[in-house]
Amino acid sequence: MNDLLRAVSHHGYSLLFLIVFAEACGLPAPAALALIAAGSAAAAHVLSAPAVFLAAISAMLLGDTLLFFLGRKTGWAFLGFICGISLNPETCILRSAESFYKHGRTTLLFIKFIPGVNTMAAPLAGSMKMRVSQFLQFDVAGACLYILAYGGVGYVFRDFVAHITHGLQTGSRTIAALAIFALVVFAAYRIFQYLRYRVYGLPPHVGVEEIALRLSAEGDKEIILADVRSHGYYDPGAQRIAGSIRIEPNRLADELKTLPHDKDIYLYCT
Repeated sequence: MNDLLRAVSHHGYSLLFLIVFAEACGLPAPAALALIAAGSAAAAHVLSAPAVFLAAISAMLLGDTLLFFLGRKTGWAFLGFICGISLNPETCILRSAESFYKHGRTTLLFIKFIPGVNTMAAPLAGSMKMRVSQFLQFDVAGACLYILAYGGVGYVFRDFVAHITHGLQTGSRTIAALAIFALVVFAAYRIFQYLRYRVYGLPPHVGVEEIALRLSAEGDKEIILADVRSHGYYDPGAQRIAGSIRIEPNRLADELKTLPHDKDIYLYCT
């Protein structure tokens, strides 16, 4: 972090812009640390506090807006790509969608503070067809809160931050070793996850025509057609395929207990 402090102080606003923009785009960039460093530099009168805020807010809004429109254009495909490189790809989208369901648009105010789903907010809002003006209103408020929180910590506790960075400098070899170890563990974890779930392969798919023929011939006597759309894509007033039932993905364990075991079950989502 000592190197980061010096780099932010030396290169100033351009480096801060790039780091914050990279994190907003989903890259593993330390935006929070960069904001703390920039806040400390502003307290030491090396950087201008208003200029720091302007660089950070413009970078974050640019990255968020880019992901918002990517989510709107590509929908589930882009969300799946982001979750595929996350630590918990199996629950990534579901946790984000559940947060939107519980808190609505106000999710954008605090989700940047939640590791693992912070990058999902903007593309998820785009895929749910949130109005651009509405998204920008809440995203600006959330970005301001995030930047002021971390930048304010660096500004107020400048001496404390300097003391910590001095300690990190003296233990730089240990920090480097721990960082390398963490990368190795993460790579091993991802390989394990891949090998663990490779056995399942892709879920089988059936065509619309086949389902339509079975429904017309057998009705609901032999098959069950279930809607498993996540919240935001489904609400109590949403239309479903005629004859289908609703399964709540957030209560999957309980829902499975109610399903019969002697029928073919077909699922459809977004």
